[in-house]
Amino acid sequence: MAQWSKLLERIDDYRWRLPRSYKKGMRTDGMIFADEQLMEIINQENAVEQVANVAFLPGIVGNSLAMPDIHWGYGFPVGGVAATDAEEGVISPGGIGFDINCGVRLLRTDLTRDDVSGKIDKLIYALFNHVPCGKGKEGFIKLDKNKDLARVLQKGARWAVEKGYGWKEDLEHTESEGCMKEADPEAVSGQAKHRGSDQLGTLGSGNHFLEIQVVQEIYDEEAAAAFGVEKGQIVIMIHTGSRGLGHQVATDYLRSMETARKKYGIELPDRQLACAPVKSQEGMDYFGAMAASANFAWANRQIIAHRVREVFEQIFGKSAESMGMNLIYDVAHNIAKFEDYIIEGKKKKLCIHRKGATRSFGPGSAELPEAQRNVGQAVIIPGDMGRYSYLLKGSQSAQDASFSSTCHGAGRVMSRGEVIRKLKGRDVAEELSERGIFVRGASRQGLAEEAPEAYKDVAAVVNTAHGSGLALRVARMKPLGVMKG
Repeated sequence: MAQWSKLLERIDDYRWRLPRSYKKGMRTDGMIFADEQLMEIINQENAVEQVANVAFLPGIVGNSLAMPDIHWGYGFPVGGVAATDAEEGVISPGGIGFDINCGVRLLRTDLTRDDVSGKIDKLIYALFNHVPCGKGKEGFIKLDKNKDLARVLQKGARWAVEKGYGWKEDLEHTESEGCMKEADPEAVSGQAKHRGSDQLGTLGSGNHFLEIQVVQEIYDEEAAAAFGVEKGQIVIMIHTGSRGLGHQVATDYLRSMETARKKYGIELPDRQLACAPVKSQEGMDYFGAMAASANFAWANRQIIAHRVREVFEQIFGKSAESMGMNLIYDVAHNIAKFEDYIIEGKKKKLCIHRKGATRSFGPGSAELPEAQRNVGQAVIIPGDMGRYSYLLKGSQSAQDASFSSTCHGAGRVMSRGEVIRKLKGRDVAEELSERGIFVRGASRQGLAEEAPEAYKDVAAVVNTAHGSGLALRVARMKPLGVMKG
């Protein structure tokens, strides 16, 4: 049994404290959001050790936080959240991750399950042909890496809409309106730009997906109505990020941050947490490059959403507008944002690291679309491709509990190598077909790596988020058709 497991203090049904006395040098406590069932799973790996390591970051404010879907990651655990003082603290690429602004976008429709009956396979095949997927796959948009790409990195989803890939209303329903204004294209390396120049409008591989889902259950009628969701309705979920560009940015700055860490005399228990002061040149360069990568991801998801609408128009012979294919919301994972919070009675600007975590703003936030301001932000939590996903709403209580953050998905329980070994000889697509879910992937191995048993049951993760007030249940969706990278 790990030493930390003996020191964990259970606060209530959904919170566990790891006291700073666990390791000399921890500047604050760790706080893990999990019910008893999830804690048993978390105890089987060492992600809690990473929660303790994050507590060493200079300028950390509040606790080192772990969301209910926590699992081992690079530097921070996946599901890790930490706030640092924007003036005196640090920024760490390990607290954002390699797939910068990997995020989820949810489109509603006026279609019902009956409308798509007998058409799911056609839709998935058409989507597969219309949205390139798989490792290193190129898109249909070719960008000049010096001129066109710089505009994408600067403007994000707005660039895509201006080019005709989507609707102006989409921007209003995207976190930060699909653009971080702090983006600095000059801080992005030539290699990163080269990797991204032909990848706009592509899904990628790994856990990225495109799903056609049916709304199975409504838990909150008021919020569901505000989001435009009702039982029996067809929705489409898109999960992808900044592709090779964001990965290269993370790789580039992890190297420079290790040099910066030594330069500024920062001592840490794990070199994967390499960081620099937020206000240093190294810190500002990384933030500018990260913001540019986030903008690339928003443009990418915007273009994919446009292509999805085109496929539905082709299959149903109707316009996307007449089918009510509006964007409910687009949320970012793997990102750092400057946000204001009241700390010890004073307003303070913080750098919020969310890695494998998503924003969860409660009612009243001026950043939300008008339709969501009275109920809270739409929070999208994908599960695995064999069970279900959830739509939640942001909670006011999350502001104090987690710097307005919540979980981002189910969270893995098996590595890709482990699940491949366990599923040897099994056909995941065939098994899912027998359960009424049509699946097409870029490769058989890719599907096996993403088999449902590789993930926690997302219902347990969502129950903890709901019970602890990090985000509140609105609706549950079941996959009907899945396209995997």
